[in-house]
Amino acid sequence: MQLLELGTTLTLVLLLAFFGVTFLISLSISKKHENADSYMNAGNNVGFGISAASMTATWIWAASLYASATSGYTYGLSGPIHYGLWGALMILFIYPFGKRIRSLAPNAHTLAEILHARHGQSSQLLLAGSNLLGSLLSLTSNFIAGGALISMMSPLSFSTGILLIAGGVLIYTLWSGIRASLLTDFIQVCAMLGAVIIVVPMIFFAAGGSSIFADGAQNLTAQQQSFFSSEAFFNQGAPFIAAVLAYAIGNQTIAQRLFAVREDMIKKTFITATVGYGATVIGIGVLGVLALYLGIEPADGDVNNLIPQLAAGYLPLGLLCVFFIMIIGSLASTADSDLSAMSSIVMTDIYGRNIAGAAGAKPQLMLLIGRVTMIAATGMAMYFASSRFDILDLLVLVGAIWGALVFPVIASFYWSKVNNTGFTVSVVAALVAFTLVRTGWLPLEGIVAVVSDFLSVVGIGVIAGLMIFGFFGVRAGVAVALAVMLITLPFAIGFLHLYPVLTASLLAYAVSTILCVALSWFNKVEFDFDQIARHAGQFDTRNT
Repeated sequence: MQLLELGTTLTLVLLLAFFGVTFLISLSISKKHENADSYMNAGNNVGFGISAASMTATWIWAASLYASATSGYTYGLSGPIHYGLWGALMILFIYPFGKRIRSLAPNAHTLAEILHARHGQSSQLLLAGSNLLGSLLSLTSNFIAGGALISMMSPLSFSTGILLIAGGVLIYTLWSGIRASLLTDFIQVCAMLGAVIIVVPMIFFAAGGSSIFADGAQNLTAQQQSFFSSEAFFNQGAPFIAAVLAYAIGNQTIAQRLFAVREDMIKKTFITATVGYGATVIGIGVLGVLALYLGIEPADGDVNNLIPQLAAGYLPLGLLCVFFIMIIGSLASTADSDLSAMSSIVMTDIYGRNIAGAAGAKPQLMLLIGRVTMIAATGMAMYFASSRFDILDLLVLVGAIWGALVFPVIASFYWSKVNNTGFTVSVVAALVAFTLVRTGWLPLEGIVAVVSDFLSVVGIGVIAGLMIFGFFGVRAGVAVALAVMLITLPFAIGFLHLYPVLTASLLAYAVSTILCVALSWFNKVEFDFDQIARHAGQFDTRNT
């Protein structure tokens, strides 16, 4: 297959045009409002259109587009569905918890800041640390996607591509933080959705149209040809259900938009983002399925090259430019969110609440700290991106790590008996269990396999119960959790441990839930939730 290149000059012109426009937008915002709180949460008053577009763009990142195509290439017809559908539903499941969080702390900047008011320093730093790690890995995966795109579609090298993307994103996000991210997300999501509508059908028809499925069926296994592939579900779908629920609750990039949107617009924003994400990501994932039917081998054996490889092979120059901007927009929309998230965590959770204290925090110094954080994070992500990790593996890994936090975080916002000991011990123990299984340091054999299967069933019940609890309350959540555990128990024992990635994720949920409940149940001191709003608020108004 002959690959069309953009050329060095055209590539640089497209990048300069894209990042130049976003920088000018950012610069105009910065001149109007130089404020630490607005830098982190945009004044808690962003309207529906910008918020919905920003949530969609943040969830649709280049890594998710590439990973959806990888899933389609690896697991066949059901791959993109298992990736895109569960990711879309997890956006929907955020909003009931989001409404509760905003009602408790209407002016907060980070979830960890709320935990500081709820439990204290150790719980706050656990969540803040995991968010810093998660956002750094997310930023890394976006730089990898950008480097792969530029190296595939131009004479420029992978390392040069990383440098160009990192520099472009940093320069416009540095000035205005979340405000720049929100406003540029609106432009980026319009570009993404428009390009998907045009680009995917064009590649499909250029590659042969419906005849692809008849001519290339021999390239697929029986599992890859099935919409109900058990291999796809247990290796991709089930781990991703666990991972994206964790992303929904533990991810500061999502929480930051929750704190930025007007409180009465939360439901509309998340429902709209659910539809936009699902349609876009499943649509892009179809390209991976097409590559599988066509018998295409990823360039250099790297599945991250699949999408740019198909675009360069089947699109004319004009549409190739459109495709290029689509991917740049998708990775920029999440990379700027990661930078904003990390800066907010360091500004609020490290400096604002722990080093200076709320009364002593200086807003102008906070702005400087936030910008230095962005520069340092960009440098670290560029270094890690040079290793070219598999993006799909990174996504599942980060989500599973956050899985240890999901139940303790949610319980802390609803159950007054949860204390700092219960939160901290349960999260640390769950992270240890996850690490031992995920790395293979604890072989899943003999009695260990049986115990892990049983705990995995508990993890399945916890995930199902939390999804129902958000919409229908605690009784419905507990009932569904117990029912799901009873139904899956006979099938799980002796079976689930054969899928260590899934098992590790489920163990993180189970261990954290069991210990959090056990250590909090007999606590006689009940927390007054009204204290949260008083201790998690604005910095600028307190120090003017």
